[in-house]
Amino acid sequence: MSEQALTKEEVILRAMKKILTSVVKDTATPPSMIHPLKEQTIDAIRDCLALISERERELAEEAGRPMDMRPHFIDDPKYRQAQQSEVVIPLSRSGLTKDKPQR
Repeated sequence: MSEQALTKEEVILRAMKKILTSVVKDTATPPSMIHPLKEQTIDAIRDCLALISERERELAEEAGRPMDMRPHFIDDPKYRQAQQSEVVIPLSRSGLTKDKPQR
């Protein structure tokens, strides 16, 4: 989806989500080390991300946009139904194989 189709609020929410997740990634520590952020701060970040996701979902529903922007496998049955316009031509019929019948 292009940034032009998003409202100002949606752009702000995306930016905030990106910043918060960057903070989480930048401050991640190995399991044996003490985390630099307090537990209350970590919980507050989780709460903020949950609120942002909830509001993004509400805005998408109001605008009539689907929220199914997750990656999918090409062999997923749901994906295949969406791609019914594809036509598969076997290579043997395409003329691109090396083993051409002799004349």
